[in-house]
Amino acid sequence: MEFLTFQTATAQDLPALVALVNNAYRGSEARHGWTHEADLIDGSIRTNEAELTELLSNPDAMLLAARAGTDIVGCVYLEKNGSELYLGMLSVNPRQQAGGIGRKLLLASEEHARRIGCRAVVMTVISVRAELIDWYKRNGYEPTGETEPFPEGKHFGIPRQSLEFIVMRKSV
Repeated sequence: MEFLTFQTATAQDLPALVALVNNAYRGSEARHGWTHEADLIDGSIRTNEAELTELLSNPDAMLLAARAGTDIVGCVYLEKNGSELYLGMLSVNPRQQAGGIGRKLLLASEEHARRIGCRAVVMTVISVRAELIDWYKRNGYEPTGETEPFPEGKHFGIPRQSLEFIVMRKSV
C-alpha cells in the first residue's frame, strides 16, 4: 500500500499544480490515464497559474496528495458553500491513475467536509463522461437531476460537441 500525505497547496506549488491539472485533463499526456477530456475538448490547457492563484485565495483551496511529502501526484479543489463542500478539478497524474489516489483524495475531501461542518459534497461532471460518472457513483455520489452549461470561450478549450455538466452529490 502506497503512503500518501495530504496538505493544502501553497503558491510554491503552483507550477506543479498547473502541469498536473493540464496533463490530467487535456492533451497527449492525458491519454496515459483512464479519465480525461482530450477526446471531447480541443486544446491542452485546462487551467493556468492566474486561475489557480485565484482559487488558492479560498481558505479551503487545493488539497494535494503527495508521495513522501515531495512528489505531487494528485489534487482537488475544495470550496465551502453553506452546508455543502464543492469539489472540483480532481486530478491525478495520468501515469498513476487507477491506483487508488483519486479515491483517497475523495475520502480526504469528505473528511474535510465533515471537519468544517458540511453535510454534503457536490461536484459537476461533463454529462458524456459515463465512465467517470460511474466511478463517482461507485464512490457514493448520485446525480441530482440538475445540469449546468459548459463554459464558453477558449480558456477551457474548444468542445468537439455540445457539452453540459451534471451535478452530483454525496451526503457526508
